[in-house]
Amino acid sequence: MPRKLQPPRLWKRPECRHPGGRIERAAWIILDRGRHVRTGVELDDVQGAEKALADYINRRHTESINSTFRTADKIPVADVLNLYLQDIVPKHARPEATVLRLKRLVQFFGNKYLSEVNGHLCRAYARSRQSQSSARHDLEDLRAAINHHLEEGLHNSIIKVVMPPKEKRRERWLTRTEVAKLIRAAWRFKEPYNRKRSKRHIARFILIGVYTGTRAGVICQSALQREPGRPYFDLDRGLYYRRPENAAETRKRRPTIPVPPRLLAHLRRWKRLGSNYAVEWQGRPIKRLDESFGFLVDEVGLEGQVIPHTLRHTCATWLMQGGTEHWKAAGFLGMTLATLEATYGHHHPDHLSDVHEAFKRNVSATIRQNRA
Repeated sequence: MPRKLQPPRLWKRPECRHPGGRIERAAWIILDRGRHVRTGVELDDVQGAEKALADYINRRHTESINSTFRTADKIPVADVLNLYLQDIVPKHARPEATVLRLKRLVQFFGNKYLSEVNGHLCRAYARSRQSQSSARHDLEDLRAAINHHLEEGLHNSIIKVVMPPKEKRRERWLTRTEVAKLIRAAWRFKEPYNRKRSKRHIARFILIGVYTGTRAGVICQSALQREPGRPYFDLDRGLYYRRPENAAETRKRRPTIPVPPRLLAHLRRWKRLGSNYAVEWQGRPIKRLDESFGFLVDEVGLEGQVIPHTLRHTCATWLMQGGTEHWKAAGFLGMTLATLEATYGHHHPDHLSDVHEAFKRNVSATIRQNRA
């Protein structure tokens, strides 16, 4: 009768001398089905050796579940999310934000099996979240993870992830007067306790947002010179490289664009004054400015929901109002032509102009007939 296989285990291998005279020091080794796996841990570090064993077992388990076909009732949702975390999330523009969403999904779905995912469970998850928009983003990640697991050939069941309804599309944009008020408020603001001007970096953010229509996260990362891993402005050639070098292209496209002359003059002046980043605080780029931006919006008293992303809506609206060709505006903003036309097309002076011309021709023809 064959001997029963033992699970991976630790072994404190003693010092040994090889026939050639080479001495091999004592070390912690993982024994696994005849294999000796080095841990790289010192002999007196017992906890480190145990952690190395736990990591090894977890890695073996992950490799096993990511290479074996199973039915949906045998696949924990946590395994599906873990595979997505390993294969896809590192390619995202903001992987840290995706990781946070996956953690929320694991807390709710982690003890469920793939076969249990249905409309009732998805709606229960949506109710557990304060924001339906946030719940929808989370469930979109769950759907993407399940689809990736399916594409890898690890299950063959059709699993439907039911989404909360989409929120009404935001159409709020700013007039030039409103933008001027925001910039003036940011530039003139003084802290009440030390009279320090602490909001001037937001004035820079607003200028870049309305002139380029770039998403807030990209603006906050941008440098005023070439820097690895960051979007940057080429101030000599007047170009804005919104996608860092070697960064993967994502669904949210970030094409390189020419910098409008007025903005370019501001950027060059900021560089001469010693700035290294487009929007910085105490010499370092900021990560987020939602609260500071919201404070200024309240100070100015703007109506409606005005958030940093409103600057992108504003740029797109101004391009359409100025008569920019649709395909040029879409390329500048990094959005599809269909999205531009559906969301902002009605602002264009030529919007439905053919219909107006047809009415004019029909009316003129009717008048001529009556006179005849």
